[in-house]
Amino acid sequence: MVYTAEKTHEGKRLDAYLSEVSDMSRSAAAKLIESGDCLVNGKACVKKYCIKDGDIITVNEPEPEDLSVAAEDIALDIVYEDNDILVINKKSGMVVHPAPGNYTGTLVNAIMYHCKDSLSGIGGVLRPGIVHRIDKDTSGLLVVAKNDNAHRILSSALEKHEIVREYHALVRGGFKEETGVVDLPIGRHPVDRKRMAVLTSPTAHAKSAVTHYEVIESYGQITYLKLVLETGRTHQIRVHMAHLGHPLLGDTVYGGGKTQFEKQHPALFDGQALHAKKLTLTHPVTGEKMEFESPLPENFEKMLYILRGDFS
Repeated sequence: MVYTAEKTHEGKRLDAYLSEVSDMSRSAAAKLIESGDCLVNGKACVKKYCIKDGDIITVNEPEPEDLSVAAEDIALDIVYEDNDILVINKKSGMVVHPAPGNYTGTLVNAIMYHCKDSLSGIGGVLRPGIVHRIDKDTSGLLVVAKNDNAHRILSSALEKHEIVREYHALVRGGFKEETGVVDLPIGRHPVDRKRMAVLTSPTAHAKSAVTHYEVIESYGQITYLKLVLETGRTHQIRVHMAHLGHPLLGDTVYGGGKTQFEKQHPALFDGQALHAKKLTLTHPVTGEKMEFESPLPENFEKMLYILRGDFS
């Protein structure tokens, strides 16, 4: 992976910079630097190196480990597939990659069975082919790389904000403005380490996070939103909306209680009302611009039907 430092990064330590622009932790970044797998302008550096505008930082990804995660014959909703990429419409409730408590039944188990030996190993044992992920209880589109070349190109495009990810959501409350941008850093919650939070302290270990939103429809104290991710932090949309006072319906982690609508229609909720609806990318090999769109899940459509009926 190759990163180009900008003026806003000047003065930051190398390990802190890598933690900010990638998904790795600061300690993981430090290990890569110390092992010589991170070069600045072609030369090895210490983790305390201060970033300069225009620095070229090259990170050599570790060799993929032998996969020990079992392939499982699990049905996939495949939107598109060729020799390089796989676009999947993930159902709510499916974990993307194995983790403690979820080593089977994940998307990775399923794509390993489907792709056999044709799958990028860059993500290592637990995340082969995974370029980006969506939460367990979020449905919708994501792209998987079937070889290392496609994975590197797609990861670079994601880092440069060249892959557009559009989500639709139902949130609590009304909005004064039809459109807006949330530009607030996100990091691990200082007390509850299973949650993420907006952290604005200059000493907090947080990464830049930007979410664009647009009101599609309003139903009194519930709003139907389109959201576009500029960055892709863990739980980003859920954390940003909750921070604004507009938690997602069905979100038991960041929701802070249930609306009357949720109490009246509990059977409609199998997680937060959030769907990755549209994915736009440039094919990593052909260079073709590709746009994929997924219909809203049936329960989401039923929610809209009821809300539109109540406010028509």
